Amino acid sequence: MIATEIRIRRGTKCLEVAFDDHSRVSLPAEYLRVESPSAEVQGHAPHEKRLIAGKQEVNIASVEPIGHYAIRILFTDGHSTGIYSWALLRQLGLEYDRRWQTYLKALEENGLRREA
Repeated sequence: MIATEIRIRRGTKCLEVAFDDHSRVSLPAEYLRVESPSAEVQGHAPHEKRLIAGKQEVNIASVEPIGHYAIRILFTDGHSTGIYSWALLRQLGLEYDRRWQTYLKALEENGLRREA
């Protein structure tokens, strides 16, 4: 699967991605930031994943291509170390509802907020 179109929608704080199978995903910047594939967020093992709070206002500053397989997203909070493959972007789109609810529940359980 290959991304055929990528659009940053700063007004709605979303990244829209179209794929060569004609599917599309619209991914909120906050969601992409808290699910970043970077070691800073994911750690080096599943049990090391960090819960990132206070990113409700984050937006996408820019996107850089990484070969023909991925992009690096530069966020307005300065985070820029995650490499988002086409497969990951598609997976994040398909799993958005479940992942987002899990994230919100974890924030609540830890006394954290989406607001900075």
